[in-house]
Amino acid sequence: MHRRALLAGLALPAVARAEAWPSGPIRIIAPFPPGGSVDTIARLLVPALQADLGVPVVVENRSGAAGALGTGAAARAAPDGSSWVLVFDSHATVNALNPSAGFDARRDFAPVMLVATAPMLLTTPAGRSWRSVAELMAAAKARPEAITYGTVGAGSLAHLSMEVLQQRGGFKLTHVPYRGGGPLATAAIAGEVDLAIASRVGLGGQVGTRLRALAQTGARRSPSLPDLPTIAESGFPDFDAEAFWGMLGPAGMPAPVLARFHAALAAGLAEPVVKQRLVEGQGVDVVASSPAEFGAFLDRQIAQWGRIVRERDIRAD
Repeated sequence: MHRRALLAGLALPAVARAEAWPSGPIRIIAPFPPGGSVDTIARLLVPALQADLGVPVVVENRSGAAGALGTGAAARAAPDGSSWVLVFDSHATVNALNPSAGFDARRDFAPVMLVATAPMLLTTPAGRSWRSVAELMAAAKARPEAITYGTVGAGSLAHLSMEVLQQRGGFKLTHVPYRGGGPLATAAIAGEVDLAIASRVGLGGQVGTRLRALAQTGARRSPSLPDLPTIAESGFPDFDAEAFWGMLGPAGMPAPVLARFHAALAAGLAEPVVKQRLVEGQGVDVVASSPAEFGAFLDRQIAQWGRIVRERDIRAD
């Protein structure tokens, strides 16, 4: 009898810990500066997560190395449910760009959810003359490398998308990388660059006022921008590139903890106020995928964009 009780006791701790979770504060690492899309989306999720989980949820900005600094901190965190990371599309290229990043973008993480996707917008300050991709191309061909474009960093999907666009269109621009959406939006509004490409949320809500959008990068027009043509419609058939935001935990996360956090995220994203702020306010498409779906999505993104990094010999900042 004593032996059976002992064996049963050995099997219980992991389950008991999972059932007791969460028992303390939770942090969501935003591996980019305040004011960018990752920071904005993470903070929109916090109130619903706190209400559902019953513990404080804090967003910790740990920017640097195109998101690798904060993401690496999450990879090294204890897999006990106290630390998570909201990654941006740059997660798909981190290992191709930086083999010494100190973590593997797939092996060292437990996928939780593909939170949202969004087309990127190719924009120009309102004072610039271009009003279409065709006009921009003509100007770029007349003055190779004289026109500048800003992104959230070297190797970001925005940067890679522009590399593909230039290659297919036969023109050359000059890339100006910034360290996150906040600095990029500030520079774009100030006219420091001729073009800026990012999601609507990453451009700080200035599209349609101080920034004019020329095209969107998704395969189809976004419902939130039905009058804005796609790059595919602008002479580049099959062009399709979207920003994405996804939640990860450290590898080795207990399945019940991951499931509980996923359920809280899904419930928060289903709340009408949260959904409205994301879809209408930030211009993103809520996905709220399963963990398995997000893992498969990451596999595809890493393969696709990693190949472009290698083919174009793109280097990190």
